[in-house]
Amino acid sequence: MHSIKLTKRVGKDGILHLEIPVGITDKEVEIMVIYQPIEIPKQQKTPEELGWPPGFFEQTYSSCQDDPIVIDSEGDFEEREEIV
Repeated sequence: MHSIKLTKRVGKDGILHLEIPVGITDKEVEIMVIYQPIEIPKQQKTPEELGWPPGFFEQTYSSCQDDPIVIDSEGDFEEREEIV
């Protein structure tokens, strides 16, 4: 079994035309078609529309610039016997 993923446009007549070369001649094949309309977002949502407080990113951008985050050492890990 082989899968081929295509993006095609349905014509104004509402019919989808497919031409798929499969490299097989003079044989019967079983075909399954699954289609899903592609939703194109109309406009990108603003941070406020996504639930962020107004001005959040402008107020917090580079807030750690003078106090960088330092990651401490994780320490030494115990050595365990190898499981065979």
